[in-house]
Amino acid sequence: MDKITAIRGFKDILPGETEKWAFVEEKAREIFANFGIREIKLPILEKTELFTRGIGETTDIVEKEMYTFRDRGNEYLTLRPEATASVIRAYLEHNMHESEPLTKLFTIGPMFRRERPQKGRFRQFHQINVEIIGQKDPRVDAELMLMLVQFLSAVGLSHLKLEINSLGCPRCRPAFRKTVISFLRGKENGLCPDCRRRLKTNPLRIFDCKVETCREIISSAPVILDFLCDECREHFEKVKEYLTIFGISFEINTKMVRGLDYYTQTAFEVITESPGAQNAVAGGGRYDGLSKELGGEDFPGIGFAIGFERLVSMIPMKKEDFVKHPRLFIAALGEDAQKFAFTLTNKLRMAGIRTEMDLSDKSLKSQMRRSNKLECPYTLIVGQKEIEENKAELRNMEEGTQETVELDNIIERIQLRIRD
Repeated sequence: MDKITAIRGFKDILPGETEKWAFVEEKAREIFANFGIREIKLPILEKTELFTRGIGETTDIVEKEMYTFRDRGNEYLTLRPEATASVIRAYLEHNMHESEPLTKLFTIGPMFRRERPQKGRFRQFHQINVEIIGQKDPRVDAELMLMLVQFLSAVGLSHLKLEINSLGCPRCRPAFRKTVISFLRGKENGLCPDCRRRLKTNPLRIFDCKVETCREIISSAPVILDFLCDECREHFEKVKEYLTIFGISFEINTKMVRGLDYYTQTAFEVITESPGAQNAVAGGGRYDGLSKELGGEDFPGIGFAIGFERLVSMIPMKKEDFVKHPRLFIAALGEDAQKFAFTLTNKLRMAGIRTEMDLSDKSLKSQMRRSNKLECPYTLIVGQKEIEENKAELRNMEEGTQETVELDNIIERIQLRIRD
């Protein structure tokens, strides 16, 4: 019988790696809380309409990548490919604006897209998402980017570069769209098949294409900053002003177009410039029309997403740096000693001391080898003789010293000697 393996593009996250993930989550919760951002947990399954309306029917995600099926109630459902639309759906459904005019939310969890699996890209992947809903103030944009840069620095990333752009709004973008179409006329044969299709349906998506020939063609295209209306231009200038006040350096990337239809005005990415390589680790932007598109009132919003897998792969610390080893190993020899050790091991665990023992009653030499393998700084040695004499040997594995300890009040005695 063949062995069952994981689905292609779906990855197990094993012990040794999960500790690194937990470190990132802890840092996120700590820093986000400082900025007043609260956690929301969302279902991974949503009505398909949420994403076709929210993300846009002509995006690659909706056209090619969503896991969509019809359930027994004849309703089309989709495994969420991103989190922002789900957050806005929950915000509207639960009337969160009534209790908090400026709502700050974050969520951490899996997303699903049927892309071609490759290094660092999976069909089930994980994201950290932050969304701030309810105000269009450019200070909110700058504050969000400040927090993002602080978080990425806190988890160990360096050489961070913030790139920003403005995508305009429904008032000023049509003129830009018309100019882009005119610019690309006669250049269609140089575009990839997807971009030739996008030229008819959503030409601004061409700016987001990763195919080199398309990137070369679009490199000399008009830039949207030249088409901004007065309101969008003023908003962008204010965002730059507040970033400067915070002392955050940034570059304007006029070719940056976020891959989802709901973005307006501010768009941004954070890139880590490791020696010899550049990698985008986070991106986001403003989506002021999304709540109205999803059937609610017109609440402005801005947010970002961080790819968890990519972020973890960029953290310079090794996974061993995050593993919490047991503080004590109990080497027990003989039936009575095993019974005593089993009870003591779990009492110490409940007292907050990470403790391990060998349940197979192997030789002392074998148990000491396991203690070393687990990197326990202390080993308590107890056998039949020690039980009878009401004592045990506590060995400091790092210093190579050993002392006799009474078994009376042994938990308190160990607590005095072993400190995390």
